[in-house]
Amino acid sequence: MERKNFLKSLVIGALSTSALVEACKKDADTVTGTTTTSGSSSSGSSSGSTDSGTCSVAPTETEGPYPTHSPASYVRSDITDGRTGYKLTVKITINNSNSSCAALPSALVDIWHCDAEGNYSEYGGSGSQSTNYTSVHFLRGRQTTDSNGLVTFTSIFPGWYTGRATHIHVHAYNSSGTSLKVTQIAFPEGTGTALAAVNGYSKGMSGYTYNATDNVFSDGYSLELATVTGNTTDGFVLSISLSVPA
Repeated sequence: MERKNFLKSLVIGALSTSALVEACKKDADTVTGTTTTSGSSSSGSSSGSTDSGTCSVAPTETEGPYPTHSPASYVRSDITDGRTGYKLTVKITINNSNSSCAALPSALVDIWHCDAEGNYSEYGGSGSQSTNYTSVHFLRGRQTTDSNGLVTFTSIFPGWYTGRATHIHVHAYNSSGTSLKVTQIAFPEGTGTALAAVNGYSKGMSGYTYNATDNVFSDGYSLELATVTGNTTDGFVLSISLSVPA
């Protein structure tokens, strides 16, 4: 009887061991097949982002209600155009998601954002922006990426307006002018961040919409969240890498 029980236990043990090995193998396969994006503090992955095998494509976002009318007219690295505010150096690296995220040279990159008071150039006089700035073009510009896929703009730290978190619009084109991606850049939030230091300029932060409830970023913004360093005395530096299918 003891011998029978002993043999029975060997069979059960062998089956259990086999199942455990298979389970571990599945877990290992799952880990191997996962693409991880580090350096984000958002609460989810961005809507519209896709995995291209080795890197994730930046999500497509709306151009918003204030897109640039004639981007090719504003080829310039300094886009302040007389607007006052804390200096912001914007460094955007464009990568090609169709080429293992290699740097994409000779791409055209347009950016635009609101001023310290939350107003955009080229618009206004009615609707959501009462101040009329239809005849001016501040805080809009175009640059061409260098061999490292980098463009650099000199600007001011954006303010905010009702319903939106602080953000920058980006439109990337290939060298022939074919649109590759329209997206937006989100800013880190919380104690010690540039956003907290700027404190909404004269508007303060009362009524501010944070990334988690912003109508563009609320579904996830991990691929759109920039790194922002610096201070109000020396200015700030924003850095971000965006992958686009080229």
